[in-house]
Amino acid sequence: MSNGNFALEFTGERFTPECVREIWYEHFHRYAFALPLAEGKRVLDAACGEGYGSALLATRAAAVLGLDISSDATAHAAVRYARSRPNLSFQVEDVSALEAMPDASFDLICSFETLEHLQAQEAMLKGFRRLLAPGGLLLVSTPDKKNYSDIPGFRNEHHVRELYRDEFEGMVKAEFSNVRIYAHKLAFQSLLWSIDGDRDRYVAQVLDSEGSVVEQLAYPPLYYIAACSNESLVDLPSLSLFGDAAESVYAHYYHEIRKNMNAGARIQELEAEVEALRAQLGALGTTR
Repeated sequence: MSNGNFALEFTGERFTPECVREIWYEHFHRYAFALPLAEGKRVLDAACGEGYGSALLATRAAAVLGLDISSDATAHAAVRYARSRPNLSFQVEDVSALEAMPDASFDLICSFETLEHLQAQEAMLKGFRRLLAPGGLLLVSTPDKKNYSDIPGFRNEHHVRELYRDEFEGMVKAEFSNVRIYAHKLAFQSLLWSIDGDRDRYVAQVLDSEGSVVEQLAYPPLYYIAACSNESLVDLPSLSLFGDAAESVYAHYYHEIRKNMNAGARIQELEAEVEALRAQLGALGTTR
C-alpha cells in the first residue's frame, strides 16, 4: 500500500499523475472540463482512482467525495490529497451499489472511464440519477468500442463491457431526459486565437483524406463524454481545448524528430564511409 508520499503503482489501467504524454492529457482534460461546473457544488467523484481528479475539483467545489473500490487507492488519496484539503474525503465503495447513500446528495457527479469496467452499468447510472440533487449534472465518459478496440484490433484486459456510441447514448438517455454527447480525442492541431477580440465563436477546419478543407472536427472519437440531467442542462461549451504550459507532447515529438534526424544524418555518413571503403578495396583489387 502506498503511504501517500510516493506515486501509487501504475497498474497499466489506473491512471496516476506521474504518467506522461497522451494518457496524461486525456485524463486531466476530463477533470479540467468539469472544474468550472464544480464551483461551490457538492461533488461526487465516482471511481476516483488515485485521487488526483478529486483533488483538482476540490480547488473549486464546496465539498468533494471520492469513491473507489480499491482500498489502496483511497488510502493513498486520503494521505496525498485530503490531509491538506478539509473539503475533500475518500471512501471505499462499489459505485454500482450506492443504495446506502441518501437521495439528492450531490450537485455534480463525475465518473470518468468507469462504465467499461462494470457489467452493472445500468445500475450505476440509476444510482447516480437518485443521488443527484434537483438541477444536478452527471458527467460520465467511456471509450468508443469501434475506434478504441474494433478498428485497431486492441483488447484491454481490464475492460469487461465496452460500448458503441448508440449503446452508450441509449443507456444514458434511458435515465436522463437531457443529454449532450461530447467526442474526446487527443489530436495534433495548429491553434490560431484572438488575443483581444471576441472569444465566443470558433471555427474548426480539418484537411480530409481527399485534400479538401472541411469545417468540422472530422476525427473518429476515441472516447465519449455525456453531460446528463433531468432538468435543463447548464450552459456548456461546444468545444473544450486543454494543454499544458510545457507543451510536453509536442516537446517529446520534437525531441524524437530531432533524434531521428540526427540518426538519419549519421546513417548517411556511415553509408558514405562504407562506399568510400568499397571504392578503396576496388582500387586495390585492380592494382594487383
